[in-house]
Amino acid sequence: MVFTTFGDMGNFNGVFAGKRRGFKMKSSDQKMESIHHQVISSSHHEGIKTVEADNHCNFSRNSDLCIFTVTWNMNGKVCYEDLVGMIGSNRKFDLLVVGLQEVPRDDIAPLLQTALAETHVLFTKATMQSLQLYLFGPKKSEFYIKELKVDKYSVGGFGGLIRRKKGAVAIRINYKGIRMVYISCHLSAHARNVEERNSQCRHISHSLFSKNVNPYARPAQITVWLGDLNYRIQGITTHPVRNLIQKDLQRLLTSKDQLLREAEKGEIFHGYCEGSLTFKPTYKYNIGSSNYDTSYKVRVPSWTDRILFKIEDPGEINASLHCYESVDDIYSSDHKPVKAHLCLVVN
Repeated sequence: MVFTTFGDMGNFNGVFAGKRRGFKMKSSDQKMESIHHQVISSSHHEGIKTVEADNHCNFSRNSDLCIFTVTWNMNGKVCYEDLVGMIGSNRKFDLLVVGLQEVPRDDIAPLLQTALAETHVLFTKATMQSLQLYLFGPKKSEFYIKELKVDKYSVGGFGGLIRRKKGAVAIRINYKGIRMVYISCHLSAHARNVEERNSQCRHISHSLFSKNVNPYARPAQITVWLGDLNYRIQGITTHPVRNLIQKDLQRLLTSKDQLLREAEKGEIFHGYCEGSLTFKPTYKYNIGSSNYDTSYKVRVPSWTDRILFKIEDPGEINASLHCYESVDDIYSSDHKPVKAHLCLVVN
């Protein structure tokens, strides 16, 4: 993999650094927090590492596990053809992780199961109203599962009739001896709410799977965080942004991306990697078209939909990214889906 970095970040085991607002800590935790602050203040941070996808994979011939991950904000509408198109026709992957936001009241699971009926079965799902996460694996491979747990954490939001629940749902699994955590989230909207999103990331990371913790349990070897994170392009107006996108120069906008900038400052996603943002910003589109927002708000196009991953110990697991792109030929939502293809080799 080829890495580039955006700014500073520490090596703290988690999504956030020194700002755990709103938590009551025991004395031992407070002592660790103090030590952690000292480490953060004196260490050199590197930001989110950007990984270049090589767009080539032999699907498990040279890997122990191939994972296909996709995230999509459905905007309250469901279309079976779009779900099929989002997954694609190549089903040679081992695990399929599907994170959905603003899911309508229709039951999505049977639609996904129908689309994958020939090759994969549903291992489990984690749902919280309109926020849903599904994990599929190959048929007759359930005996490879050694652990399987789900959790959820709400950070408020509308929910109910509007179906825009904010928070995160998560799945933890030990499959083929590899310990993994998948987190699908929907964070607060609007460009101005950067710190609110940062705080939500911290609370989600701190809270998921925190009940009845086994002190002897080994940590996840890989964590994949996906969803509508809602971080925006900031510091440039909508028309210059659209002009760059039209010329296929969207990579020049990464310096204006709030997510990368907040990670650069050491606020969030320490130790995480992400593929290069070579695809066009995935929000906000006019529904039914490939045109960006023409409403009176004329929103600045942004990469709100992301897939990040973290390898706990590169000495144990080697990860290669073979795809990180949007699915542009889906038009039923104001968001475009984003997909990633990640392969793991156990050292």
